[in-house]
Formats: sequence, structure tokens, C-alpha cells
Amino acid sequence: MTKPQLKMTWPVDRLADPPTVTLPSEYSLRLCAEHDETAFVALMHGCGWDDWDSERLAYCKSRLLPEGWFVVIEDASEELVGSAMSLHNYSEKLPYSGTLGWVGCAPNHRGRGIGSALASAATARMIEGGYRHIELYTEHFRTAALRSYLRLGYVPYLYNDAVANVWQEICATLSWPFTPKAWPVGDDAFPSVVNE
Repeated sequence: MTKPQLKMTWPVDRLADPPTVTLPSEYSLRLCAEHDETAFVALMHGCGWDDWDSERLAYCKSRLLPEGWFVVIEDASEELVGSAMSLHNYSEKLPYSGTLGWVGCAPNHRGRGIGSALASAATARMIEGGYRHIELYTEHFRTAALRSYLRLGYVPYLYNDAVANVWQEICATLSWPFTPKAWPVGDDAFPSVVNE
């Protein structure tokens, strides 16, 4: 049976407390430049997203917040090794909602906090931009990313029972507290109800 895609949200009570960027000294965080785009698409392919092409890139760029596309560069090689985007996520119900999107790190640079630094920078950018509803989407098998998002402060969004069951498994795998009564629930784009 296929497991559902997971959604996480940044708690509204943490909007005054954005995550801080911490990165090992051999790397630099900066905004993505036009000359980085070929390396970015190659990075996405290396992360397992083989369907990335110029069309998908153009769509994502049309949703980017100004100064909302971050990359990490390995200083010694000048190689682009990670990326994350702060994306505008328009809906009639919530016209100023944002999505942390396309967080990726080159396989040979994983485990060094690059993904966390990128997610922190992109999340902080959305908070700085006045976004009150911030989300991300990921998959159950991306355990390193899930641990990183939980540590940053994102919380699971429980949109059905199957998702709650998947989160119970994930929390057991990560030795993370399974606290569904404290997590937002619902079936709409953004949660407004917490389990009683």
C-alpha cells in the first residue's frame, strides 16, 4: 500500500521565533543566481527528482519570494551542494501562505546540517515576508529530512487517519515523541483546529 504524502506546518506561535541558520565553516549560504540554474537542476536529479526540467524550474521561479531561493556552496570546490526555496502559495482562502520547497542536498554532503541551514533560511525569509501560514510537503522515507524539520520546529499536519498512522511509525523510528493531540488536524489547506 502506498503511504500518503506528509505535510508539516510552522506553528503560528513560533512566528516571532524564526529558526537560525547554522552552517559548517567550509560552506557558504547565499541567494541563487541565474548562473546556478543548471547546477540546481543537476542537484534535483541527484536528489531523486528526475522530472526536473526548465519548465518546472520556470513554474517554481514564478512563485519565488524575492530573495527567497537559497543555495549552499562548498567553498573549496565552489560546487552548489544544496538548495531550498521560499514559495508563495496562493489560495483564495489564504492568499498569503508560503511553502518551504525543494530542499535538497548533494548525497556526498549529507549529514552536515546543510538541509537544516537551508530550511532555516527559507523559513525565516517567509516569516520576514509576513507569511503566517507556512507549510512543507515531504515523504515518509525521507527520515533525515523529517528529523531536521521536527528539530527546526515544524509540526506534522494530520489530514486523515492514514497520515496519523504513518507519523506514529516515523516517530518510533526517529525516537521522537508521538503527540498527535498537540498537532493540527483537518482536511483544508492549512490547519486551524488542534485536537482536543
